[in-house]
Amino acid sequence: MAARHEGRVAIVTGGASGIGKGCVERYVADGASVVIADIATENANALADSLGDKVRAITCDVTDEAQVTAMVDETVGHFGRLDFMVNNAGFVIWRSLLDTSAETWRNMMDVNITGIFLSMKAGAKAMIDQGEGGVIINASSGGGRHGVANVGHYCATKAAIIMMSQAAAGEWASHKIRVNCYTPGHIETPMMEGLLKDIGDAQSMTRDEAYKMLEDTVPWGRWGKPEDVAATVSWLCTNDAEYISGQCIAMNGAELPW
Repeated sequence: MAARHEGRVAIVTGGASGIGKGCVERYVADGASVVIADIATENANALADSLGDKVRAITCDVTDEAQVTAMVDETVGHFGRLDFMVNNAGFVIWRSLLDTSAETWRNMMDVNITGIFLSMKAGAKAMIDQGEGGVIINASSGGGRHGVANVGHYCATKAAIIMMSQAAAGEWASHKIRVNCYTPGHIETPMMEGLLKDIGDAQSMTRDEAYKMLEDTVPWGRWGKPEDVAATVSWLCTNDAEYISGQCIAMNGAELPW
């Protein structure tokens, strides 16, 4: 039985680590060819080398429209098509709104919102040109569904992603392009390790104490892993999900709110 994404091509931005890396590995396991688009060139190249000829690393700053366009063009030129676009690149820092500078605010907006907008647009154009539809999946967060103290700038970006995804789903439905987003809860990633350190420093906790404090908010009883997110991201690209678009799906171990 053929792998469910055999012959398909995916791009994963921010694919060199964390949730993005989990998505890359899952797509490969499901038979797809994958481009890892990331500013972390060394990590992206190492991951691509470890996964074989069906994976290619492309250095890309998602805030630069020319780089994003070139990355998509290179993907189509190398693999012949683009079917799935996972816009995962983003970052978070622990900082109160009062302590957030205008520069930090603009940088957060640029990476987390503009980066996804540019990647969505470039991916959709390639899919429209192919005329066979496609799937775009954007990374939001539980913080996009409810405000969380000390990450207000991050919450603002992730809420915007949900609205932008819903709007794009309506605009591109006639091209048979489905647009959804995912809202992870507490997932064990390098980005979250940085956040744990910041929380620990701010609240005079060790890293392990901060980890346990957040784990205790998850009814399922454990932190999530990148593969928990990647499994759903991959499924959203199957024919079984053909009627799902404009939706936001949480992977959070029943942590409220949904």
